[in-house]
Amino acid sequence: MNVITDIIVADQLVSFLSESTRSDGGRLFLFGEPTTGLHHTDVAQLIKTFRNLIDRGNSVLVIEHNIQLIEAADHVIDLGPEGGDGGGELIGVGTPEEIAANERSITGRYLARVPATA
Repeated sequence: MNVITDIIVADQLVSFLSESTRSDGGRLFLFGEPTTGLHHTDVAQLIKTFRNLIDRGNSVLVIEHNIQLIEAADHVIDLGPEGGDGGGELIGVGTPEEIAANERSITGRYLARVPATA
């Protein structure tokens, strides 16, 4: 993606999420790598918005590689051990802390390096 496309996509995501947080709960929101092109402060805002959706009784499922977002997750499903033909195996399921303690998890190795956030 180029910078202009990233800005347009991020702007559309913000608009969509702003409208969605006004809805009642009971919805499933599925996102594929929503942090692509976002600055880490924008990722922090995205996490807050996801929390708002969850607090309103919705479910949020995110397919993501961004460690900042993974660390903030309630639950992680880690597939691997690698991408493409070298992946597809269930490596771990649990909280980010449980994934960090999983010796088989490459994601866990990165999570173990991330300071805990409130």
